[in-house]
Amino acid sequence: MALRVPRAEVDTAASENMVKQLGVVPDPFAVAWNSPAVASASTELAAKAGAWKEVDEELKSFAHIAVASQVGCAWCLDIGYFLAQNQKLDVNKAAQVPRWRESDVFTPLERDVLEYAEAMTSTPPTVTDELSAGLLDRLGPAALVELTAFVAFTNMATRNNAALGIESQGFSDACEIPLAPRPGSSGVASAT
Repeated sequence: MALRVPRAEVDTAASENMVKQLGVVPDPFAVAWNSPAVASASTELAAKAGAWKEVDEELKSFAHIAVASQVGCAWCLDIGYFLAQNQKLDVNKAAQVPRWRESDVFTPLERDVLEYAEAMTSTPPTVTDELSAGLLDRLGPAALVELTAFVAFTNMATRNNAALGIESQGFSDACEIPLAPRPGSSGVASAT
């Protein structure tokens, strides 16, 4: 699939900042730069969401990969897996997120977070009172609010990228463990 909107020429300061962080200007940013206000706002929101600390980073990473897998955002899978490795999270578990229901590597809390991320991503959302109550009990109100906002932001980003035809840029090529295939899918949930 080709980009549905071309990459814009990103100004020098923004480009240098992105290259400093990731080695290249990410396609989502370059495409969004067609509207610098949108690119800046999206980047600021992503940075703020990344700075939230009520929810364990591994839980947020798993939630991000679950949403990206469900929506089918190859770029988000690519960067999500790459960031999990760079943050020294459990990449063996991260690789199993697309097939978490069949995998035996996840704790009950991790399974509930993955279920919650998928339930929020479904259209319409399928979050149940029971699932929310269980997470509220174990995480607390601040963390459940943060997790919910994080999954909502991830949905915005993944759906934006998928709709614009943004594909993997190969960030996860440096990772040694490929993502597991999503059950029942004709393809692989990999980022490549």
